[in-house]
Amino acid sequence: MKRFALLLACAAVAFGAQATPQQDKMKACNAEAKTNGKKGDERKAFMKECLSGGAAASAPAAAPANAACEKSAADKKLHGAAATAHIKKCTADAAASAPK
Repeated sequence: MKRFALLLACAAVAFGAQATPQQDKMKACNAEAKTNGKKGDERKAFMKECLSGGAAASAPAAAPANAACEKSAADKKLHGAAATAHIKKCTADAAASAPK
């Protein structure tokens, strides 16, 4: 009986330790939101876009452009939705003008 309980416990740990792709995506989006200092409504909007495949899918390619766009938004003293919209448009424009 002890062997069965031990086997059952080991199986539960083994199967419970594997994260689903959605959990992995949630961790990545959460880490990116934290790194970028997003809070409140801005974080909610970012997480929604990231989890739907928007921000996370384009993050590696858009990282340099995104940093420049975030600096531009800070220089213009934009906050909240205005900053998010500016960064999104700026990043899209940079991606469109990038050589392929």
